[in-house]
Amino acid sequence: MAAPATHRVLIVGGGAAGLTAALRLADAGIPVLLFAKRALAESSSHYAQGGIAAVMAAGDSIAAHVEDTLTAGAGLCDPEAVNFIATEAPAAIEWLLERGVGFTRDGEQLHLTREGGHSERRIVHASDATGAEVMRALESQVRASELIEIHDRSIVVDLITSAKLGLDGVNRVLGAYALDVDTGHVTTVAAGAVVLATGGASKVYLYTSNPDTSTGDGIAMAWRAGCRVANMEFMQFHPTCLYHPRAKSFLVSEAVRGEGGKLILPDGEPFMQRHDERGELAPRDIVARAIDYEMKRGGFDSVFLDISHQPADFVREHFPNISARCAEFGFDMTAEPLPVVPAAHYTCGGIMTDLTGRTDIAGLYAAGECAHTGLHGANRLASNSLLECLVMAAAAAADIAADQRQPHTLKLPEWDASQVSDPDEQIVVT
Repeated sequence: MAAPATHRVLIVGGGAAGLTAALRLADAGIPVLLFAKRALAESSSHYAQGGIAAVMAAGDSIAAHVEDTLTAGAGLCDPEAVNFIATEAPAAIEWLLERGVGFTRDGEQLHLTREGGHSERRIVHASDATGAEVMRALESQVRASELIEIHDRSIVVDLITSAKLGLDGVNRVLGAYALDVDTGHVTTVAAGAVVLATGGASKVYLYTSNPDTSTGDGIAMAWRAGCRVANMEFMQFHPTCLYHPRAKSFLVSEAVRGEGGKLILPDGEPFMQRHDERGELAPRDIVARAIDYEMKRGGFDSVFLDISHQPADFVREHFPNISARCAEFGFDMTAEPLPVVPAAHYTCGGIMTDLTGRTDIAGLYAAGECAHTGLHGANRLASNSLLECLVMAAAAAADIAADQRQPHTLKLPEWDASQVSDPDEQIVVT
């Protein structure tokens, strides 16, 4: 039998939401167990290129950010959630600055770029590798915290709840079972609260921008435990994934179009104005559908994204990582168009939560891509993803810290492996 739970909180996931929740809880003096499926910070957050949407400039407004988000979500966003997260965005940026995140600056001010669907320049970024810089800063502080115990290469496979144990009263999360990838051993982890920050489910598609961690297991665990899920039909496709046999998961950031990049057919003809008056700056769903339509209409393997009309130094300065990565595949984006196709990118739905991150099960929270707060509706506005991770992880941590409930002292059953079978004995899914 497992040891009784203490005041510790179990966080499942090592991306922006997971690390933010861990640091916020540690700041409140609450011990944390952090489980990550791969090496810590090997998540979709790490690969985010564009940035974080936040109203940081004179002339912009929270109301405009809200309106842009509602428009991109095709009328299916929750206005209360949109307003809350947009309002909290500037404070989230300030928190990251205090944590040492090195955002790109224009003199003394933060440099702001613009992306599709945004009416203003409001994307705070770290060159063209924002996610990597945010994760660098947060990971170093998570590793330095005495209150955060890290278990990487550990896959949480199922939640333990009072209902599953046949206990009366309100269904409450009690802990989870976790598989050590290296040893194959499943351990029982008791906790006073659990935060799911497990990311999305884009790996259900063969071609996706996401790493192998985006398998939807957190959403499935919550569903099995009795949580509601919503909007799972809304899978966002990023319009511009580099088309190359060895680069099927490499994105060419939305910011390339924000800085003047044009989408063209193989013969050089621009086409976005035929589909939307905003052209290349239309929201992602519109641009992805336009590219798909043109590829099917013309029988093309890809379309092309061209920013070669900008000075070469401008391109290299604004997109150093993208230009270097493209060069590895034989493309010089300063001198030629890049072949691009849409790829599965973001799960707009997920585990239903309120604006404190609470789910339908007491003590169980969800934050980031695995959660459905109502922010995204039918389509996510560019750079609202890292924003949601930061804001909702902070909200969940604050709610947990304010919770006066006594932690449970139940002894939890060990994992029963008697019914487990080797998946190699079953049909292989291609």
